[in-house]
Amino acid sequence: MTEPVAAILIVEDEQLVAVDIESSLKHLGYRVVGAAASGEEACRMATTFEPDLVLMDVRIDGPIDGIETARRIRETRQTPVIFLTAYSDEITIQRAKLSEPYGYILKPFEGRDIHTVVEMALYKHGMESRLKKMERWLSTTLKSIGDAVLATDNAGTVTFMNPIAEKLTGWDSSEVIGRELFRLITVLDEQTREVIDDPVR
Repeated sequence: MTEPVAAILIVEDEQLVAVDIESSLKHLGYRVVGAAASGEEACRMATTFEPDLVLMDVRIDGPIDGIETARRIRETRQTPVIFLTAYSDEITIQRAKLSEPYGYILKPFEGRDIHTVVEMALYKHGMESRLKKMERWLSTTLKSIGDAVLATDNAGTVTFMNPIAEKLTGWDSSEVIGRELFRLITVLDEQTREVIDDPVR
């Protein structure tokens, strides 16, 4: 069974550049769902066509630039975004990082540059989606079982508490998550009944 061809949206306000990118993508075997010149148009097209990935220029037409457009698309659709831009100054890069891009390619670029970054972005996004699905499944399972479950990270900070644990401890999970476990509850040794100062250790 062959894998479905990835659908990509191009956001580029220079028409000749957009045509060149589209040609490169099609040559590499991807499906281009459209090309937008402005942030507003890109957001509409992302909702309409539901692409697997967006290739975004930083400087585009309209009141919102590519970075803000990427942030909005990621916020509403969780679609991965790769920046294709001629700008590599520190301010632009720092702003771009806040939109959590899956790649940053500097112009001019070659087809193999796009291919490598697109494939890595699609793979990473797929892995993240599967991980989130598993996390939701695990959270649902732990919330529905009849035993109290309270989880911490390696430092002893609470990361999860199910409803039975809330009833048992008297704490609401919203008050506990992110706090140190041994500051919230007293744990006794089952045999000696002595207080364990650091239950994680």
